[in-house]
Amino acid sequence: RVAFLGYAGTKPHSEIISNGNIEIVPLTELKIWQVGPRFFQYIIKVIVQSFQLLYTLLRIAPPGYVLLQNPPGLPSIVVSWIFCLLRNSKLIIDWHNYGYTLMGLTHGKRHPIVRIAKWYEELFGSLSSYNICVTNAMKEDLQRNCNIRAITLYDKPASFFKETHLSEQHNLFIRLSKDYAPFKAGDHLPDHVERSAFTQFDAISGRATHRLGRPALLISSTSWTGSADLGVCLHKSSSGLDLPMKVVDMFGCCLPVCAVHFRCLHELVKHEVNGLVFKDWGELAEQLKMLFGEFPAEESHLALFRRNLRRSKQQRWDESWEEIVFPLFNDKPN
Repeated sequence: RVAFLGYAGTKPHSEIISNGNIEIVPLTELKIWQVGPRFFQYIIKVIVQSFQLLYTLLRIAPPGYVLLQNPPGLPSIVVSWIFCLLRNSKLIIDWHNYGYTLMGLTHGKRHPIVRIAKWYEELFGSLSSYNICVTNAMKEDLQRNCNIRAITLYDKPASFFKETHLSEQHNLFIRLSKDYAPFKAGDHLPDHVERSAFTQFDAISGRATHRLGRPALLISSTSWTGSADLGVCLHKSSSGLDLPMKVVDMFGCCLPVCAVHFRCLHELVKHEVNGLVFKDWGELAEQLKMLFGEFPAEESHLALFRRNLRRSKQQRWDESWEEIVFPLFNDKPN
């Protein structure tokens, strides 16, 4: 059995809600009085959250393992470590980034609270039984700076992120065309043909096809990922060691991307293979002009990148989990 602890808010996936072996234990986000210096308020908040989390953990059945995502790790790392000592459980930390680097964006890298958070994360992170991280660069950093041994578990797209069938794209564009003019065909049509700005459906043949000379659909969100022609990602990691989940989802839909460069992006985006990497707005502008200047030709860069993504046969999240993480639950910590 699995117990999920977390703040109530976004509704979990239906497969989680309907699974009888999963218990959802919601945490209430406490409101702390805004009295006194800001640093004092922060300390009070951490203390209150610590007692709340420990109390909630002690109410569930003693687990064999506690899997903790970091960040946020303050105060959850130390609370989970104490709980594991009390219950003889094993602590697994899933490092997605460093919490202190996120705090540094607000307070500055040299702020005392950021330095304390860094010391805390490195000290208590090293007391875990196992560690998982999202890039090889982070794995090396954890080993070098914290003496933490971790295994790399790349974020992978869930099974529902996939390339959308052309008929589904057409139906989406037709619905949108009723409210948004750019999606409308804008020309006279025979009775048996239904058109959007991007697609057309022939009722006689029963086939949906792309329109010749259609415009490109560019997105920066994941709402219409499977129907787009290009994705743009402006994510820059606070640590330079994690990867943009948005691009993972786009690649799951075989959608090429233009992504802003940072330290370990090459572990996900292969320049001129599955997308393009840019360093500033000027490079992005040139890339967009080049990509859309060729569009929608079959020999274009966008078409090549999409074919490469299709051929890559990307591993899905559940497959990656079973191959890399599941064996930990049958192992003994060093």
